[in-house]
Amino acid sequence: MLNRAYEDLKYLLNRGYRKKIALDFVGNHYRLTIRQRHLLARCVFSDEWIQRVGEKVLRPENLRGAVLGVDGFNVIITLESIIKGRAIICEDGFVRDLEYRKRYRPTEKTQESVNLVAEALSEIQVSKAVFFYGASNPRSGEVKRITERALERHGIDGEVRLVRAPDFELKSFEYVATADVAIIEKVRGVFDLARYAGRNFKILHFKEVLNEPRF
Repeated sequence: MLNRAYEDLKYLLNRGYRKKIALDFVGNHYRLTIRQRHLLARCVFSDEWIQRVGEKVLRPENLRGAVLGVDGFNVIITLESIIKGRAIICEDGFVRDLEYRKRYRPTEKTQESVNLVAEALSEIQVSKAVFFYGASNPRSGEVKRITERALERHGIDGEVRLVRAPDFELKSFEYVATADVAIIEKVRGVFDLARYAGRNFKILHFKEVLNEPRF
């Protein structure tokens, strides 16, 4: 059933239908659960979008000596999901988490995730990393301090900012680390930092889970 829903959604997206309208139609037709709709919403894209994103994707060597804007909560949430085996490689090549949550709260995985991100940035040798976290998110100040300590430990020239609208700030950067579609659409180059930092963990591919009953 989910496979058929995917095929229909893909068909509509390739013909220019807005994702929300197409997903509502397909989801209602197949009586999909909220989790199934969330999976399709995050992972399925038109062929035109996939091609455009492919032209923006950066490799680690492209970032050596560059300034990188980092979508803090997006990267950390995705990396935590990778560690827990709850992340998936979507059609546009970016890894996204499968858990639906509007707010991020620090967990026992936060320190590990931030350290992995800092290690990755050190390997890539960016000239500077500027992290943005949503100031309204509970305990964002705690995550800011964890990030600052991790950057200092790994000798990274970095800055961590708590802001009202991280998306707005990040769109002014040339190169950004995020999997957020709205940001990807506006920037010149994008890097999947969570995938790079979590490359030693198993990450599912979208097509692998289409028939899994848990969705």
